[in-house]
Amino acid sequence: MTETPLTDAPPAAPKPLWKRLLPLGIIAAALAAFFALGGPGYVSIDGLRDNREALSALVADNFLLVWLGFIALYAVLVGISFPGASFLSIFGGFLFGTWVGGLGVVVGATLGATAIFLAARYAFGDALARKAGPYMQKFEAGLKKNELSYLFILRLIPAFPFFIVNIVPALFDVHWRNYVLSTFFGIIPGSLVYASVGAGVGAIFDAGEDVELSGLMLQPQIILPILGLIALSLLPILYKTIKGAPAGAA
Repeated sequence: MTETPLTDAPPAAPKPLWKRLLPLGIIAAALAAFFALGGPGYVSIDGLRDNREALSALVADNFLLVWLGFIALYAVLVGISFPGASFLSIFGGFLFGTWVGGLGVVVGATLGATAIFLAARYAFGDALARKAGPYMQKFEAGLKKNELSYLFILRLIPAFPFFIVNIVPALFDVHWRNYVLSTFFGIIPGSLVYASVGAGVGAIFDAGEDVELSGLMLQPQIILPILGLIALSLLPILYKTIKGAPAGAA
């Protein structure tokens, strides 16, 4: 009896476009519904000022449950790419304090960012990056060589909107584990800054002052430690560049 030789399995047929875009369509619909229902009016400094007594009482009665609900809400808002997540970070600090609130922000933001990353990767893969030309190909090559450092720097630099950084890495063949790690640890400094503002926001309201977010991340006591972390993130890239340079190069 002769055995039939094994042959390579035929490649799987590509998924229809509508199936690939369905997760992003659901996210877009959820974001539109959030705006239509007046959600941004609640996730704002004015919303916190108007409801702070009710929120404080709710936390006092059900601390753990409210904290877990806060994480879930944060994950959902980041997952639908709501651009006002910094306000919710202040909510976290006001409700739970700098450290517990900051931890809730980091966990919720990481979960939401991972969800939108996976949805964008499912929809587009790296097709857009391949069509973007030589510059993006060079960027992808550098990203692959120093993936974790590149992603970590993108999280640390406050100049890039959070929801943009959530999606762009999905266009390249980055490892999801590196994405999650760089997101979790890279957003800790900024999250603690906003949570610390939230922890003291009650006193600011009582004094009749406004909470100014513009320029907050550029204050010396905040930006200098972040710049130090960026420098540390650049060391692996610098080391690989020097190590890979030809002997005798200037």
